[in-house]
Amino acid sequence: MIPLPAGRTAPRTAPVTAPATAPAGRPAPGSVPPQRTASGRPAPGAEPGRDLFVDVLRLLGMALVVLQHWSMPVLSFGDGRIATGNALAAGNMWLVTWVSQVMPLIFFAGGAAGAISFGRAARRGLPAPAWVAARLRRLVLPVVPLAAVWLPLPHLLLAMGLPEQPVLTAARLAGQLLWFLAVYVAVVALTPLLVRLDAAYGLRVPAAMAAGAVVVDLVRFAGGLEAAGYLNIAFVWPAIHQLGLRYATGRPRRPWLIALAGYGAAAALVAAGPYPGSMIGMPGAAVSNMAPPTLALLAVGAGQIGLALALRPCAMAFARLPAVSRVLAWTGPRMMTVYLWHMSALCVVTAMVVVGLGISTPEPGGPAWLAGWPHWLLLLVLALWPLLRAFSRFEMPRPAAPYTGGTVRIAVAAGLAAAGLLLFTAFGFVPGPAPLAGAGLLLSALLLGRTAGPARRNAVPAPGTRR
Repeated sequence: MIPLPAGRTAPRTAPVTAPATAPAGRPAPGSVPPQRTASGRPAPGAEPGRDLFVDVLRLLGMALVVLQHWSMPVLSFGDGRIATGNALAAGNMWLVTWVSQVMPLIFFAGGAAGAISFGRAARRGLPAPAWVAARLRRLVLPVVPLAAVWLPLPHLLLAMGLPEQPVLTAARLAGQLLWFLAVYVAVVALTPLLVRLDAAYGLRVPAAMAAGAVVVDLVRFAGGLEAAGYLNIAFVWPAIHQLGLRYATGRPRRPWLIALAGYGAAAALVAAGPYPGSMIGMPGAAVSNMAPPTLALLAVGAGQIGLALALRPCAMAFARLPAVSRVLAWTGPRMMTVYLWHMSALCVVTAMVVVGLGISTPEPGGPAWLAGWPHWLLLLVLALWPLLRAFSRFEMPRPAAPYTGGTVRIAVAAGLAAAGLLLFTAFGFVPGPAPLAGAGLLLSALLLGRTAGPARRNAVPAPGTRR
C-alpha cells in the first residue's frame, strides 16, 4: 500500500517465463475470470487474468499502514516543543503489531506483482532493463513533488516565526517512511535475477536468505555488534519478496501450517529473547524488530503470509463484490500517493489541533481517546484528500518509449535512487545539504532511466500503464 506499481494481470499459476494458454473465449488456467454485471458487461475494475488476491493484499496493507500511523501518535505541545509517544506501547497493545505490522504482506504482494508483470513483459519481448526502467520511473517520479514541497517548506515556516522544534520534527517525519521505497527499489531492480534464481532453485532461495538472517542476528546479539543487524535489510525483506515470486508460479499448499509455523517460531523467539514482543519500534526500547529487521519479524511475516493464503477464497469473494471492485480500481493507481503523503496530512492536522488549539491526545484506549478517534481520523482524511487530488497524477505517468540504455546504466540509476531515498530516510527534509543531495540523486536516477526519445504511437507501453 502499499504503494506498489500496477501490473498484476498474468495468470497466477503460470510460470512467469512462459505464456499460459487457454481455449478461445476462456480465461487462462488459474486466472481470475472477468467479473460481469447483470447486463453482461465487465464489472468496474475487473480484467481478465487479474489476480484479485494481490489487489486485496495491497489495499489491506495500505489501509492498515495508514490507520496505524494515524492512530499511534500520542501528542502534546508546551513551551514551544511537541512531545510524541506511541499508543501501542501501553500494556499488551504490542500484540496488535503482529497483525497491524503489514510490511511483510506488502513485500509479498510486491514480489507477486513484480513477477507477474515481468512475465507479461517478457512474453511481449520487452527486455529486462526496459522493464526495470519502467518500474523505476513509476516508483521514483511520485517522490519528486514530495521533495519539491518539503525541501523549501521548513525554511518558509521558520521564516514565518513558527517554533523550531515542531517544524523540524515534521520535516524529519515526512521523509522517514521512504526507507520502504529505498529497499523496494533495490528488489525491483533485482527482480529479473531473482526470477531466474526462483526458476532454478525454488524455495532454496528464500531459505538461504532466512539462513542469512539467522547468522546476522547471531552476530548482532551474541557477538554484540549492533550495527551488523542492518545487514538483515538484505535478507529479511528480499526473503519475503521472494515468497511473492513463488506465489506467482503456484499457490503454496497447507497455508494454515505455514501460518502456525511462522507465528509459533515468532512466539518462541520472543519468549527466548532478546527479541521484543512488538513488531514495530517502541519509544525507549533497547531492541527493535523493525529497524533493523530481525528473524522474529521474518517469522511473523511467514505467519501473516500463511494466514492470508488460507483466507484467499474469502478475499477473492470479497473482491468480486461490485462496490469492492470499484474501490480496488480507484485505489490501485493512487496507493503510492497515499503512502507518500499520509504523514504530511498528519503534520497538518497536528499543527492545527495540537499546536494551534493546544488539544493533547487523551489517554490511549480510554473513553476520551475512543470517542475522539473517529473525529481525528476524519480530520486526517480531509487533510489528505486535496494532497491526493493534487499529486496522484505523478503516480500515473504518460506512456514512454521503451528504455534502450542497457543493464549497467539502469542498475546505476536504481542505485542512485535508493541512495537518495535513504538520505531522505535518515535526515528527512530538515534544512541542510543531505536532503538536497538526496533530491539530486533522485533526479539523476530519473535522467539515467529516461528513454532515448519521445514515445512513438506504436511503442510498446510500459508495464502497468495504459495507452
